[in-house]
Amino acid sequence: MEFGVQINGKDFKELRDLAQAADQLGYDALLLPDHIVYEQMGGVYDPHTLSWDQMIALALVFEATKKIRAGHLVLCNLFRHPVMTAQSLVTLDHLSGGRLIAGLGSGWTETEFKMTGIPFPPIGARLRRLDEALAVIRALWTQEQTTFDGEFYKLKDAILWPKPVQKPHPPILVGGGGRGLLRIAGKHAATINIIPEVGSVGHISIENVAKTTDAAFREKIKFVRSEAARNGRKPESIQISTMVAVVMLTGSAAETESMAGMVAQGMGLKAEQMLSSPMALIGTPEQCAKELGRRVREWGVSQFIFAGELDLKTLERLAKEVLPHVAK
Repeated sequence: MEFGVQINGKDFKELRDLAQAADQLGYDALLLPDHIVYEQMGGVYDPHTLSWDQMIALALVFEATKKIRAGHLVLCNLFRHPVMTAQSLVTLDHLSGGRLIAGLGSGWTETEFKMTGIPFPPIGARLRRLDEALAVIRALWTQEQTTFDGEFYKLKDAILWPKPVQKPHPPILVGGGGRGLLRIAGKHAATINIIPEVGSVGHISIENVAKTTDAAFREKIKFVRSEAARNGRKPESIQISTMVAVVMLTGSAAETESMAGMVAQGMGLKAEQMLSSPMALIGTPEQCAKELGRRVREWGVSQFIFAGELDLKTLERLAKEVLPHVAK
């Protein structure tokens, strides 16, 4: 069982402090998103949210920590050529002494592409491009020379040296929720972080978040495991990860019901649906530990990534009051 945090929008001191705290509190993973702007529900965003080069930010995380594994959730494939992505990530794997998690996704925030002019093809082309990029990166990391003749990328006797510290290569984390992305995860990924479908619509919609129910999440897990089998892999070889975007620790069962009701109302759900949603963790420490344990047993989740407005106090409370009591 692994527990991690996703951090964004912090200045370098805050990022360093939170990374060191997560490391010392025993979290397993720290992940950074990769965006130019950070959209919230409905496509709104604060234009002044800090948005760093996340390769450099991850180097800071590794320099500040000793044990925690770290990476991206996830790098946008459309922002970089896969040869350069492979080179940057192998650099980080060496810098960290083999603690890198290689997270990659197809790209989804349409606003970023409209404002920059970076091409934003339809979802089908983005997924084919991601599939090729992952094949290229894996080849560069494991082969002396790489020749690749794809729809989007063409390499001839390409060399990347040194190879990663981790063998055969760093674990690949893929993030997303649509069937096309889950197919790619079944082919390439060590871990799939399942979120609401955003790739086809280009923004986070209340409708798609509301659709990410207990039953829908189970169906996605079943599908990605079937895709792993179709690619000749053991279905259980893919780690199931989930992002908990809403974390609210309450002081009583009554407060839990009240908070869940308020959050649910904005998504057109009932309070009980919110409490079992993969996207939320609302309750007293005892309630939260019990709910996480249920997700482990019933869904097969083995990695929880806590996101949202995390501060040092929340990280400490989760680590001390909730996570040690999650029944495997």
